[in-house]
Amino acid sequence: MKKYLILFLVTISLLYSCSSVPITGRKQLNLVSDEEVLSSSLTEYKSYISKATISNNKTQSEIVTRVGKRIAAATEQYLRENNASNEISNFSWEFNLVKSDELNAFCMPGGKIVVYEGLMKIISSDDELAVVLGHEVAHAVAKHSNERMSQQIIAQYGSNILGSALANKSEAVQSVAGEVFGLGTQYGVMLPFSRKQESEADYMGLILMSMAGYNPDVAIGFWKKMSASGTASIPELMSSHPSDETRIANINKNLASIKAKYYKPATITATSRVSTTKKIPKK
Repeated sequence: MKKYLILFLVTISLLYSCSSVPITGRKQLNLVSDEEVLSSSLTEYKSYISKATISNNKTQSEIVTRVGKRIAAATEQYLRENNASNEISNFSWEFNLVKSDELNAFCMPGGKIVVYEGLMKIISSDDELAVVLGHEVAHAVAKHSNERMSQQIIAQYGSNILGSALANKSEAVQSVAGEVFGLGTQYGVMLPFSRKQESEADYMGLILMSMAGYNPDVAIGFWKKMSASGTASIPELMSSHPSDETRIANINKNLASIKAKYYKPATITATSRVSTTKKIPKK
């Protein structure tokens, strides 16, 4: 009887700990506050960036900043237009290009964006970079890290989530933060997101880049290049990312409607009006 009572209480707790993802409206588990996530992620980010080697490629660094700022502006515009202006205070944008041959990038909660030099080798335009940054910023906007930390807490504490874990939630949050924001661990950047979260970030990222004035049509070609690079050759069932075929099929399915509804070239700010088809120097 006690076992079923605990299960019932856990279920009720989880039902009241749900939030909705912006843009998609998907319900997600959220047991941790924005303050807790931002605090723990900032600690991990500061530790990472203090040890990373910042790129001395001024041209490419400026491109990362330029595209990043436009994606950030589109994100804040979306939040303002959808009665979520209070969420804007959660972001303090920062853009860094880091020396590394990895084909990778990430955006921490709070808008800390890092792109690796290796990724820039296969990116040929601002639009293609916007595919990546739109995707990464979407993870932050969707609060996938909050969701992932909540799932980790449930996995570690189980039914005790109603007892010691919530009574000392800050300890619970800190105990999973190192796993969720494991920068520099064997995962390379961060503990991988789930396939559902990755697909959601793809969809949301296309919308954000379109609102920023970047052409989403380049997304298919970009992911094909990523596939050809060999970085996404792990079978779908063994990877947290969608397979190349699944990702491209999903993008194809949504691309026309997203472009028709959201693509507005150079509409964010006067100072951000740059050619989105501008080629990116490789050196």
